Amino acid sequence: MNVVPIDAQDTLSIIFDRGLIGVYHDWCESFSTYPRTYDMLHASFLFKSLTQRCDILDVALEMDRITRPGGYILVQDTMEMIHKLSPILRSLRWSTRLYQEQFLIGTKSFWRPK
Repeated sequence: MNVVPIDAQDTLSIIFDRGLIGVYHDWCESFSTYPRTYDMLHASFLFKSLTQRCDILDVALEMDRITRPGGYILVQDTMEMIHKLSPILRSLRWSTRLYQEQFLIGTKSFWRPK
């Protein structure tokens, strides 16, 4: 599933031309996923564009909600946004690592409250 932000360049027609599916979505709102969750999310400069409209904490929580345990996120953004996002993900018990000084890779852990 390809999700194009509503305020980004329109690339949905390219996605459809390749035989894939996709939707437009405002990441400042919740994303209806029932009954499925996702194994991987990729965000390319999403957080930088959202900071004028909403808090990245809300977006990170939404990404946590729709990603299944053991799933991954790949975030390509500015180092400023990656440094803001990394502690938020770690507080949600994600393991994070930086790759090539521009990608944040997160893995959602399996955990239970004690």
